[in-house]
Amino acid sequence: MKVPFLDLSLQHRALREPALAALAATYDATRFCLGKDVEEFERGFGALLGYPRVLGMNSGTSPLHVACMIAGLGPGDEVITTPFTFISSAWGVSYVGATPVFADIEEGTFNLDPEKVAAAVTERTKAIIVVHLFGQPARMDEIMTVARRHGLFVIEDCAQAVGAQYRSTPVGLIGDCGTFSFYPTKNLGGCGEGGAFVSRNEEVQTRARHIRVHGSDRRYYHDIIGGNFRMDGFQGALLTVKLPHLTGWNARRRQIAGRYLAEIRLTNVRLPDQPDYGQSVFHQFTLRHPRRDALREHLARCEVGTDLIYPVPLHLQKCYAGLGRGPGSYPIAEAAAANCLSLPIFPELTDAQVDHVIASVNSF
Repeated sequence: MKVPFLDLSLQHRALREPALAALAATYDATRFCLGKDVEEFERGFGALLGYPRVLGMNSGTSPLHVACMIAGLGPGDEVITTPFTFISSAWGVSYVGATPVFADIEEGTFNLDPEKVAAAVTERTKAIIVVHLFGQPARMDEIMTVARRHGLFVIEDCAQAVGAQYRSTPVGLIGDCGTFSFYPTKNLGGCGEGGAFVSRNEEVQTRARHIRVHGSDRRYYHDIIGGNFRMDGFQGALLTVKLPHLTGWNARRRQIAGRYLAEIRLTNVRLPDQPDYGQSVFHQFTLRHPRRDALREHLARCEVGTDLIYPVPLHLQKCYAGLGRGPGSYPIAEAAAANCLSLPIFPELTDAQVDHVIASVNSF
């Protein structure tokens, strides 16, 4: 039996007719930049979050950039974030000329360790970017305590955690703002790039709305320096088609993860922790094993697809060599990068395929 790591064609094949109808309607109405289709998606996504004000943007990287602009970050400022994440989590910091400062992660959740965050604060620290990695919410109570103590702006990177909750509150609504990605592989993925920005703070949300469209609230009048971060109409239309299915898709991911957690019994394997403060949406199911590469080769022979997600921590990337943080700087993140392996966990997996993944792992 073959089990791919991910097969997007299954989801898109099932939604082909309503998706193409939505695209045709957008095309015929020439609603290509923002407009009715994006507004409809914003309302629907806001209803999912339980908070009405959402701004659709053109990628998951863009709202992170916008958040750093709103926070007033610039040269000389420091922003604490995780070294074990996709590079976009740090790009916004670099785009505005500020400096990313990394703090190590927790062993079991892959998320920022609040104690390491507190230790990394200096007089130059202005913000924290919290990544809810692999769909697992980070320890927001402890992190927010650190942030409020030092007057820091908190950005929640929810790119992998759409639909996740922290103590019954949707992620993205706890810090000063939340950012989302709708890249095609995400739990809620478009047919191209897409993202969203949300904030409970009216001033922050208003600034984001202006920045999204060239610093303008009125055509040809530009009150602040902005950018072009608009979501296109096609993505808004497609995401609206997909949105009603998200809760069910996330439930299926949790079901698959529950079986992995209960039935994988491989010696020396470390399965991800599931703290009771958060409800993960399992964008990835990532385990750790000291013989990760051999395990991956074994699973390939069993025709089970896997992926090495984030094999190089951010502080060891060439683009951040100037920060001077070499090997050994963040030992937990480095160990995770060296021995983590992600298993298939997309909603369209059959029970038989899940059986095969479990049996293949346990037979190593």
